[in-house]
Amino acid sequence: MPIFESKEKMKEVLGGLFHILLDDPDAGPKFAAAGITIKFDITDPDAQLFITPGDGTKGEVLWGKQTIDPTIVMTLSGDTCHKFWLKQLSMPIALAKGLIKAKGPMPKVLKLLPILGPAYAAYPDWAKSQGMPV
Repeated sequence: MPIFESKEKMKEVLGGLFHILLDDPDAGPKFAAAGITIKFDITDPDAQLFITPGDGTKGEVLWGKQTIDPTIVMTLSGDTCHKFWLKQLSMPIALAKGLIKAKGPMPKVLKLLPILGPAYAAYPDWAKSQGMPV
């Protein structure tokens, strides 16, 4: 059984996580200023999640089909996503094993990793508060 019991649960957990990141006083403006739109094509359960630079000062989280052209497309399962944010799976290893498929300029993908620090730090407690196993 997938780690996220439903699309709604995944939206609650991952959407909340990205709001934590975008609301962070250091990481949020850096992400917005980077001007990168990331599309996550997630399976089990199926969903599309976009993280955009918004107005350039604060990013935004969007779900479902969008007319936005993403800079980077990440394809992964909900289980892989959960393990990644728990730091049980690194991006280079996930890419090498095909657990995450990335389309787009890889230097931009790797450049974003340091900005994700607040999300990494927050995810275990956030996921636990949402009833997820950690």
